[in-house]
Amino acid sequence: MTDAGTSGGQIDTGKPHSARMYDYYLGGKDNYPVDAEAAEQVISLFPATRELALTNRLFMHRASRLLAERGVRQFLDIGTGIPTEPNLHQIVQGVAPEARVVYADNDPIVLRHAQALLHSTREGKTAYVHGDVREPGKIIAAARETLDFSRPIALSLVALLHLVADEDEPARIVRELLEPLPSGSYLTLSHATGDFDPETWERVVEVYRKGGTAAQVRTRDEFSAFFTGLELVEPGVVLAARWHPELGEQHGGGDEGEEMPLYVGVARKP
Repeated sequence: MTDAGTSGGQIDTGKPHSARMYDYYLGGKDNYPVDAEAAEQVISLFPATRELALTNRLFMHRASRLLAERGVRQFLDIGTGIPTEPNLHQIVQGVAPEARVVYADNDPIVLRHAQALLHSTREGKTAYVHGDVREPGKIIAAARETLDFSRPIALSLVALLHLVADEDEPARIVRELLEPLPSGSYLTLSHATGDFDPETWERVVEVYRKGGTAAQVRTRDEFSAFFTGLELVEPGVVLAARWHPELGEQHGGGDEGEEMPLYVGVARKP
């Protein structure tokens, strides 16, 4: 799970943070003992947590590459998390060096590492916005400084919406982010689910909530509803391992192994 929202510019090392926990799952070093402790609690409940994080990351690679290959040249990635190479801009600029990418996150530690997200190709451009997904208007306003909103934009909220509780109206947030994007834009989502083991995921969610992070897994139908009004790219809403696995094979992405409880989808705005 990546970050959905805390506020302020100071790094709070007294409580776990979802972005730093995700960094721990991926084997990163940008986390603190409180993050590692909470992450290990999650791993004790769901031992395949590290594999789940990697599966999510590989899906992001495949989806971003596919959209770049389809001609998309602008990307807005919200809930970026702590930089882990290859980052989204490295994937899409590998296909199209002129691609422009805006990253957005509100974790102060991501801000500290933002420079790693800004090493663009000469032809392209990358930018970082310190912002909260719960304030979509502010993110869009900042993104306009880098992206041309008259041309298609790929919006990605990868492993983010399961950190936005129903009371924060995630469907409304998605609508408000999509509204200013032109026809031909895309939405990329991934989301943890408790469909296959509700009891375990209730306990995982509780670990996050006790740490102060809103968390909420959703069913396939609830996840699919985020794509209302959009045209799903084949194969539609599926488990991550089933979403164009051949793209990973073609580019050395590796084998994701067993299927993880992570729904994904990519859809086009008509």
